[in-house]
Amino acid sequence: MRLALGLFVLIVAGGMAWIRLAPSDPARWNVPLRPDQAAAGDTPGEVRQSGPGGATVRLVPAPGETPSVLLARLDHLALATPRTTRLQGSAGAGRITWISRSRVFGFPDYITAETGPDAVTVYSRLRYGRRDFGVNAARLRAWTAALTRP
Repeated sequence: MRLALGLFVLIVAGGMAWIRLAPSDPARWNVPLRPDQAAAGDTPGEVRQSGPGGATVRLVPAPGETPSVLLARLDHLALATPRTTRLQGSAGAGRITWISRSRVFGFPDYITAETGPDAVTVYSRLRYGRRDFGVNAARLRAWTAALTRP
């Protein structure tokens, strides 16, 4: 019994270490958004579920602001979010991907923002599991609200 418990603890610890330490390949995550990922709806700022583990939103720049400037503001906001780092990209390149980790277990979510001719589309999705329990949508709602505050 003791051996089984020790083996179980070792497996759980190994799984948690893998989740926290697994490499994130920019070539896999910082890629152009597909049409189904960029389908953010007609209403700017409306966060939509994108499958069971993702969410998407279309952000429209303020009058006189370009999508690139809006993406730069979003980058600043994302990097100020706890446990969030930039994986790759820049506002100048027109695409940025961030990794945001959950507080307790460190599960990574990947958030990609991409400029278009008149808006920035943001797609947030999980890496592990099948459901995110609304975490990605909540993050996008919080970021959208913060970007629109005066």
